[in-house]
Amino acid sequence: MISRIRQLWIQRKAMVVVALLSMGSGAVLGAVRYSNRFPAIPTFEVKRGEFIDSVQFRGEVKAMKSVTISAPAEAGDLEIVKIAADGTQLKQGDTIVEFDKTKTEQELAQYRSTLKSAQAEIEQARAQARLKEEEDVTVAMKARYDVEAAKLDASKQEIVSRIEGAEAKLKVADAEQKLHEMEEKLKSDRAVNKATIESKTQASKKAAYDVQRAERALTKMILRAPLAGMISLVPVWRPEGEVPFKPGDRAWPGAPMGELPDVSSLRISARVDETERGRIAIKQLVTAQLDAIPDRQFTGNIEQISTIATIDFSAGWPIPRNFNLEIALDQADTRLKPGMTAQLTVVVDRVPDALSIPSEASFQKSGQTVAYVWEGSKFQEHAIEIRRRSRNRILVAKGLRAGERVALKDPSAKE
Repeated sequence: MISRIRQLWIQRKAMVVVALLSMGSGAVLGAVRYSNRFPAIPTFEVKRGEFIDSVQFRGEVKAMKSVTISAPAEAGDLEIVKIAADGTQLKQGDTIVEFDKTKTEQELAQYRSTLKSAQAEIEQARAQARLKEEEDVTVAMKARYDVEAAKLDASKQEIVSRIEGAEAKLKVADAEQKLHEMEEKLKSDRAVNKATIESKTQASKKAAYDVQRAERALTKMILRAPLAGMISLVPVWRPEGEVPFKPGDRAWPGAPMGELPDVSSLRISARVDETERGRIAIKQLVTAQLDAIPDRQFTGNIEQISTIATIDFSAGWPIPRNFNLEIALDQADTRLKPGMTAQLTVVVDRVPDALSIPSEASFQKSGQTVAYVWEGSKFQEHAIEIRRRSRNRILVAKGLRAGERVALKDPSAKE
């Protein structure tokens, strides 16, 4: 009986010990888990790697040289029959715009008829002038003859009576007067005939000019590409907004229809803030990511930087002063088109084996820059020394070690 009681006591003692050990290990495990719990706010693990110091800005593709395709300036009302679609890749000599020729052909036929009539009127006026002059010359010659005959009769006054002599003198005067009148009439008729012929000649010249103008306009009813490239149609204002010309539309003489940029002159134009001007230079490598061509990245070089900063009114308030850049691309692409926008990156420097963190992992506290490092169960504030900033990254010189986790939000801020 006594032995039985001893066995029961030993068993209970063993169970108590096991229970106490289990409770102790659970407490230890809970404490460990509590001390190593994951932070509730997002963090970033500090690592060593290459720090890329770069400048980023926006740009736009522009053609430094382009040919403007315009409607004929000497034509009248123009109706578009055909027009190339915006962005069409053209070869030299390809048709860009074709206008309706019907009205111009009708005008040309009318101008040619007017020219023919004007030339016939000139010939008729010249023939009439010749006939009139021959009549006037004949009458003038007869008047001269009459004067000579009257003078001859007047020379006989010594052998005839005084009365007959006086009559002869009067006849001479009368004949001379008629001769003078005929000579004046001849001059007047010559001047009138000359003016008439000149008037007809001017009418003929105008008709000839109209014919030539219509012929030139007829040759321009089809506008062809003077060089190979991608056509960019010029938008015109309409009630529904600015849209390019389309078949069936009417264009005014000299209206700009489109632009054919010289592909070899395509550049990316950009503006860089004056605070970043000292970090970039001519010939620096540029990486360009065009918004409209996301499947390809382009490279190029800074070709030109303006010497003077200008005010950029498009950049918002406060109005900054920016420098103009021109970037030449190393690659060509048929999809490149003026007006496309791009994100440009210029790598200024590369620092190997560096500690860097995101910009949002640094905070300003009491006049110094700090980062919050996760240590066991809470964040500890560490003062850090920043060596360099680049876009959304910070190069840390002191205050952090590789492998530490830093908060991406201020853990001391109240929600």
